[in-house]
Amino acid sequence: MAKQNLNGREIILELHPYGTVMKVTAMDVQTLTEISIQGPANAGEEILKRNAIKRLEYVLRKKGLIS
Repeated sequence: MAKQNLNGREIILELHPYGTVMKVTAMDVQTLTEISIQGPANAGEEILKRNAIKRLEYVLRKKGLIS
């Protein structure tokens, strides 16, 4: 589990490998908004984490929780 900040928010990241696929779950602690993405396990953790954070940011913007 890793923690990072997105515009001052605490984000919890979890990575779970399933064979050749890596599932990444990101959750915004403040709003309890959670997303999951999947990608190739050999893509590298940093790329998968960055993509999960971008997806979480997209969902938070779409819900109107951030601007």
